[in-house]
Amino acid sequence: MSGILLIHVVISLIAIISGIVVAYGFLTADRHNRSTLVYMLTTALTSLTGFLFPFHGVTPAIIVGIICLLIFIPTTLARYTFHLAGLWRAVFVVGALVLLFFNCLVLIIQSFQKIPALNALAPTGNEPPILAAQVALLVVIVFVGFFSLRRFHPTLMSA
Repeated sequence: MSGILLIHVVISLIAIISGIVVAYGFLTADRHNRSTLVYMLTTALTSLTGFLFPFHGVTPAIIVGIICLLIFIPTTLARYTFHLAGLWRAVFVVGALVLLFFNCLVLIIQSFQKIPALNALAPTGNEPPILAAQVALLVVIVFVGFFSLRRFHPTLMSA
């Protein structure tokens, strides 16, 4: 594994772990300020370091990276500029969870490509096991998002 790839993978895993902590905080009405900062920084770095790999033409990975950066902007503004006031709470929750979805989606896809046991189940990436994992991830994110929007009210919490 090359140096930049190793750095990219480590940053991505930190983003996923800290993103799970942030999502748990949404469900428990806990800001997790440090984890949120780590999550936001590593999520941005995950997308940015993804652009350092050699590529020829537009690929799905490039498109996901661009989408994530575009989602990252209002999500960051919602948290750090508008301090989750009013509609910005929902912008932050939805944006943070969509970014977590994409990070985890890439993890699933890469796992099925790189881990031999998983690759044997879905060698082309279109088989039912990988699709089931992706659908399960989507269901979890939607479920967490629904309850997060109902439970996470930072204006009622201390800053």
